[in-house]
Amino acid sequence: MNKYKGTILFLLLSSILIFLDQLTKILVVRTYELHTGTYIINDFFSFYYTQNTGSAFSFLADKSWGIYLLTGFSTILAIIVFVLLIKALKLKEYLVACSFTLLFSGAVGNLIDRFRLHYVVDFIRFDFGSYTFPIFNIADICAVLGTIMLIAIMLFLPKKVDKIW
Repeated sequence: MNKYKGTILFLLLSSILIFLDQLTKILVVRTYELHTGTYIINDFFSFYYTQNTGSAFSFLADKSWGIYLLTGFSTILAIIVFVLLIKALKLKEYLVACSFTLLFSGAVGNLIDRFRLHYVVDFIRFDFGSYTFPIFNIADICAVLGTIMLIAIMLFLPKKVDKIW
């Protein structure tokens, strides 16, 4: 794959993931009132609209300045991951580039919300009896999958990542 086709392909993939994240959030906001939802699988899986002013597991949600700190941190993280993505593509390390694409898409998807709304729209909810897993969104899925993928590459194919650092 030539370097321009690879770059275009991964940037297109990232754009699609960010678009899907934003589209699903818009649909949820238009469909549900805040703190309401619909069970897809009774007492287990639902779409439930919440607004998260913090980060993962609502970290810093109770701090008025938290959203600004998280927005700054997310912006820096997105830039670093984007630079690493471009470097991975130049080195034709497409597996690593895929993990960075997922990480970048997740960071940008939630960053758009933080800039535009000053909170992140979350809506994917799983209930396990009386326990509710922290509610999340498509951007969060991308970030988690990208992180897991990068860790697996670092553990099992470390030479692929060593080239990029």
